[in-house]
Amino acid sequence: MTTARGGLDAFPEGVRVTAAAEAHLSRRALLAYGGLGFPLSFAALPIYVVLPDWYAQRFGLPLAWIGIVLLCSRLADAFADPWFGVWTDRLNQAGRLSRAIQVAVPLLILGFAALFHPPGGLSPVQLTGWMVMALLLTYAGFSLGSIGHQAWGATLAQSAGGRASIAAAREGSGLLGVIAAAVLPGLAGMTAASALLALAALLASWMLLRIAPRPLAMPVSRTEGLTTRAMLAPLRHAGFRALLGVFALNGIAAAIPATLLLFFVRDVLGLQAYSGLILAIYFLSAVASMPLWSRGVPRFGLVRIWLAGMGLSIAVFVWVIGVDYLDPSLMLPAFLLLSALSGVALGTDLIAPAALAAGLIQQAPHALREGACFGLWNFTAKLNLALAAGLMLPLLTLLGYAPGTLDTPAAGTTALTLAYGLVPCILKLCAMVALWRIRPLIPGV
Repeated sequence: MTTARGGLDAFPEGVRVTAAAEAHLSRRALLAYGGLGFPLSFAALPIYVVLPDWYAQRFGLPLAWIGIVLLCSRLADAFADPWFGVWTDRLNQAGRLSRAIQVAVPLLILGFAALFHPPGGLSPVQLTGWMVMALLLTYAGFSLGSIGHQAWGATLAQSAGGRASIAAAREGSGLLGVIAAAVLPGLAGMTAASALLALAALLASWMLLRIAPRPLAMPVSRTEGLTTRAMLAPLRHAGFRALLGVFALNGIAAAIPATLLLFFVRDVLGLQAYSGLILAIYFLSAVASMPLWSRGVPRFGLVRIWLAGMGLSIAVFVWVIGVDYLDPSLMLPAFLLLSALSGVALGTDLIAPAALAAGLIQQAPHALREGACFGLWNFTAKLNLALAAGLMLPLLTLLGYAPGTLDTPAAGTTALTLAYGLVPCILKLCAMVALWRIRPLIPGV
């Protein structure tokens, strides 16, 4: 039905999901909703992996300039997320949540294309300015699209199992985007990657706006405007505040090995040639595991599923400490098995936290707004990555680790092994204890 409000109600093919209809969420509906995760994740990986070498090797920009630009733009991106969240809530109250997607997708496509295809003849200063502009456009599209996508899915299901399925559809699509972004630029180049991103973003956004179920309308209440108070409003809710703390603690535990993986694979295991295979098995295992974890949610609940995943991660990662005693001929198969099991554990990190947050939002719709909540959520996730690199890399340097050199003392590689394997286990264990203790604050989600 079309109404004068426009926005979401202007799409007649959409189906507004109620508790009675949730059981009939089809694979088509989940695919239509989750598909936007593919282009969002596809765009993110080249910025982190390809971009520094792209501007240094092809255009001769000094690494110091590139590093400063990336640091400043990432900080601006992280701090912009809460503001994007508040703006998304205002759109949602007006019945125009689709506007966030309609604005985000062109920004993402144009920013990404500009970033990897700058015009010729620019001086180093002009090229640096171009890179700053393109990064800000890309980050704005990515952040607004991610927050709008998460807010869209927050009310699509009324049960823990339904919310897990929604999260699995979104994050599984995102992992496929990561895998594609890891392979395509090396095989076909960045022109093909930019074309695929544009095509995927346009198709996925069309499916979301025209086919996917529509979210329940946000209750209309007095708006606080785009203010710091509105941005931080979810922190006044004890349950969300506690859950965000667990999410941050567990996120740092996951970000540390992600930051150190390539160093560990090269300088401890000596398996640099297999880095791509290791990453592919890790992410594919996560994709394959999510439907299995989701099926267990109705029986065991989101909290216990997340606890099981964190426990599996600890049980797997603790073996990293003894890797020096392993027969070299067994090193590769052993680490591939570890990567596969770690990927299975990652499946719960991608499903349970966001589904728990969505449950809290549904329980307290007047206190918790989807956009503000996921704005803080994304800010925390990005801060986790920054903290992992900002804390662990300088500490390893102090302990004697020198990346890629033959003269690294044994203490340096030992420190790398402990940082990669032991520290995340300790943090995961703390996150498990914290999650168990906050259960009374997140009842029934």
